[in-house]
Amino acid sequence: MIDVELRHLATMAAVVEEGTFGRAGTRLGYTQSTVSQQVAALEKSVGGSLFERPGGPRPVRLTPLGAVVLEQGRELLAKAAELADAVDRFKAGDGRIDIGTFQSVSNVILPSVVRRLRDEHPGCEIRLTDLPAIPELGDLDLLFHDRPIDGDVEHAKLVEDPYLLVARPGDFPEGPVPLAELDGKPMVGCHPTCDEVWMDRALAEAGARPRIVFNSPGNETILSMVRAGLGWAVVPRLALHGSAAWSDDRLALHELRPAPTRGIYLHWPATSTQSPLALRAIEIATEIAADLPQAANPPASPS
Repeated sequence: MIDVELRHLATMAAVVEEGTFGRAGTRLGYTQSTVSQQVAALEKSVGGSLFERPGGPRPVRLTPLGAVVLEQGRELLAKAAELADAVDRFKAGDGRIDIGTFQSVSNVILPSVVRRLRDEHPGCEIRLTDLPAIPELGDLDLLFHDRPIDGDVEHAKLVEDPYLLVARPGDFPEGPVPLAELDGKPMVGCHPTCDEVWMDRALAEAGARPRIVFNSPGNETILSMVRAGLGWAVVPRLALHGSAAWSDDRLALHELRPAPTRGIYLHWPATSTQSPLALRAIEIATEIAADLPQAANPPASPS
């Protein structure tokens, strides 16, 4: 295998383009003797002369071997430039990021993360994956989930997300509703892989066993069933953030006592170096989540 240095190929290309060793040296910031040394080193590597040197001011000419080396050398130099550019763009935050997410995060936090990443790094590629039934980081760079997951992962808790009771006006007195009051009442069930885990535990601890009359993973579907009078629902505040539920006169929102909550966590691999793009996404998600309590609408019913 021929051992060739890119700087020697770059010097050879400059000699061809400038016509003389002297002018090539001026362009590259080398002395003429340095140019000669680099060409000589390249000739030693390939085992033959690259230039015919007529002497004087006349331009040098490539030998047949020189023509072969120049053709292949320019391809190597172009590839090296592409590599350098790709590395620079990666360090600047371009590249690809794979993110696992779920409904509430996808509606509230993630759109702002995606928008800001694309604004800052127009060349980046962002791939989103719905949260699997058994959340695993796998090949993902980041994963949102409502509790810490097992494995070699690190995580940051972004926000504490309380649950609210969604009913029709008049179903419950104004103000907070004790969880025990929900015993035996018709319930429109929530997301089985996320919210149901938290609510089953909170209701059981309060001694409440509601009647599940319908189950749906879709927050809008749940609210539609409540509006229709099928039953009440317990929905995370984040799932209602920015929705029409706060101003809908067909719905009444109540705090619960004791107040069940869930955490929103962002996970990433603990055993690998994060890309600048992933690190920036973590920063942005943390900033957005920190603003959510101030931006969230208050419950319609007074405390």
